[in-house]
Amino acid sequence: MRVARFLRTLSVLLLGLAFLSTVSPAQAAAPSASAARVLRYDASRAAEFRTVMDQAAQVWNASVTNVRLAAGTPADFVVLADNGWPRTSTTSLGRGTIWMGREATAEGYYPLRIATHEMGHILGLPDRRTGLCSDLMSGHSAPVSCTNANPSPAERRQVDANFAGSLPLAAFDKLYVDRPDAAGDLVPAP
Repeated sequence: MRVARFLRTLSVLLLGLAFLSTVSPAQAAAPSASAARVLRYDASRAAEFRTVMDQAAQVWNASVTNVRLAAGTPADFVVLADNGWPRTSTTSLGRGTIWMGREATAEGYYPLRIATHEMGHILGLPDRRTGLCSDLMSGHSAPVSCTNANPSPAERRQVDANFAGSLPLAAFDKLYVDRPDAAGDLVPAP
């Protein structure tokens, strides 16, 4: 009787070990959602852009795995509304200030694309004036008719790499102004 119980226990243990060994090393090492760095943003002063900022955060959350954006305080970055051109001041990866300027939306640029683009700077992406609507960070160089608010696969990979420890492509302590008449998109932060 004891031998039978021992053999049953041993077979259950062996089956359990066999099951565990079928999990690939990649699955075992894959980061969980809880391993993602959480960045909090405060859009309470974003006026009519508050909802679009929440939507932009959802776009990024659906696109990358190493960082999560969540509304809350204390905030890693703040969002303000004003009458100028949209711009972002970055102080370090994941930190800074976004101004959702009404000038671009008055010219017909899509608010969600603007918001997602500006968050891209916070996430370590520079402007890339490719003119392609498929490139989120092409900014104003894409036509006004462009409504793509999703980062390209390369932009997604770069953000995930930034939050996995790679050196971001973006410069920090700079103000990104992706304006058609700007002398350059980087100026010293205010």
